[in-house]
Amino acid sequence: MRPFKFTNTSNASSAINLLIKNPNAKFLAGGTNLLDLMKEDVERPDELIDLGRLDLTAVRPLVTGNNVVGISIGGLGKNTDAANHPLIRKDYPLLTKAILAGASAQIRNMATNGGNLLQRTRCSYFYDIAMPCNKRLPGTGCSAMQGINRMHAIFGWSDSCIAVYPSDMAVALSALNASVKVMQPSGTARIIAIHDFHRLPGNHPEKDNNLDHGELITAIEIPKNKFAANSAYIKVRDRNSYAFALVSVAAGLELAGGKIISASIAMGGVAHKPWRATHAENILRGKMATVENFQMAADAEMEDARPLAHNKFKIGMGKKTIVYALEQAFKGTGYKA
Repeated sequence: MRPFKFTNTSNASSAINLLIKNPNAKFLAGGTNLLDLMKEDVERPDELIDLGRLDLTAVRPLVTGNNVVGISIGGLGKNTDAANHPLIRKDYPLLTKAILAGASAQIRNMATNGGNLLQRTRCSYFYDIAMPCNKRLPGTGCSAMQGINRMHAIFGWSDSCIAVYPSDMAVALSALNASVKVMQPSGTARIIAIHDFHRLPGNHPEKDNNLDHGELITAIEIPKNKFAANSAYIKVRDRNSYAFALVSVAAGLELAGGKIISASIAMGGVAHKPWRATHAENILRGKMATVENFQMAADAEMEDARPLAHNKFKIGMGKKTIVYALEQAFKGTGYKA
């Protein structure tokens, strides 16, 4: 690990001002991803600005006027605390399931909610500084394109990058239509829809998201939904714990009897960002919740997949995982408060 300066601060404005002064500085929250990248010499900040003293951890109802319209989750709250919070377990069990499917208990105890959204790809070529990687060093090439690409994208990739985004939490947040609240250097808030927060690689795979330098995630906001009792998060991986998804699916169904009023589906392990399964959602709207309709929706969603040399299996796996997630959501496997 290269030498760096460690700076403490006690408020958000001070943290932002410190970051703006140094283009090579990084915010440090839980550090569960950033410190690993620094040890591997992938990330090379010369200053870390510690956010540990900032009071941005609360989970509270999101209120407009006299009405509760959702929930706000502090950007510096721990993943474990978010997953186990009574309001989240009761009204947003999909988020609880996704968080608990990620990493290990020890990492969840350290990792922050905002930091979870900012974690970088686990592509082995990105981590290996001896290999060309456009995400790590733009213009050098994508080693995974002609390399071992079993774990890589089947949607939304470009000739510059085929890496996938690793967060489980963000996949659930996509299905929940969440927004990310950030503080700008001016001190004003900016709200970014989760669908616009992360980026597809295009010609700039080094840019994982649409945050500007100096912006700080203060909260994640989730609107009310009508599928708390009918949601599921299914993660398919090589081993049962501490492994990233080959394919994951977050699914929620708003039902009237056996009829689907609306469906909300997002996928992980298949793209550079959480992949919203809009084709499947559109097909299911207004139809009966049957296995046949689930299969029809899954087939339609996977039609646009562009597999690589070693990950063609993800098409069949994706179809089966979508169907299984929808079946589990229909059965009503939500957490009970």
